[in-house]
Amino acid sequence: MTTRIRAIIGAALAGGLGLLVAVSPSAAQDKKPMPVPTAKLQAADKKPHHLILQVNTNEAGMMNLALNNATNVAQYYQDLGEKVEIEVVTFGPGLHMLRDDTSPVKARIKAIAASTSAISFKACGNTQAGMSKAENKDIALIPEAAVVKSGVVRVMELQEKGWTYVRP
Repeated sequence: MTTRIRAIIGAALAGGLGLLVAVSPSAAQDKKPMPVPTAKLQAADKKPHHLILQVNTNEAGMMNLALNNATNVAQYYQDLGEKVEIEVVTFGPGLHMLRDDTSPVKARIKAIAASTSAISFKACGNTQAGMSKAENKDIALIPEAAVVKSGVVRVMELQEKGWTYVRP
C-alpha cells in the first residue's frame, strides 16, 4: 500500500472516530424514536402510475368500458394513496365519445371530470378535421376534451415515456 493511500485511509478512520466520540450515549438517549412509516407514507414515495386508454370505435358499450376502467383504476390508486394519471385518447370513430352533438357518454364524462383530476380526455385533431370536412360543419367537442394533433401519435409518445397502454 502506498503512503498516500495509507494517509487517506487514516484520515477517513480518524474522521469516523471523531464522529463516534462526538455522539455521546446520553445524547442518543435524548432523541425520540422515529415513528414507523404508515402504508400511505410509503405509498407516497412510490413512482406515479400512468395509463392510456384508447377509444377508436363509435360504440357506447366500448366507451362505457373505457370509462369504467378509468374510474376503477383511479379509485384503486386513490385508495392506496398512490398517484395515477389516466388519459382517454380518442381517434377515428371513437371521437364521437367527445363530440358535443353525438356523445352517448358526455354526462358521465362531465361527472368524472368533476370528481377527479386523475382522468383526462384527449381528442384527435386529425379526426376532428376529417369529420368537419366530411360533414361540412365545425365539430364541437365537450368542454372536458383537449385536442391533440394526432391521437395515434399521442398514444405512441406516451408509450415511449413508459405509460401503460390498454385498449378496452
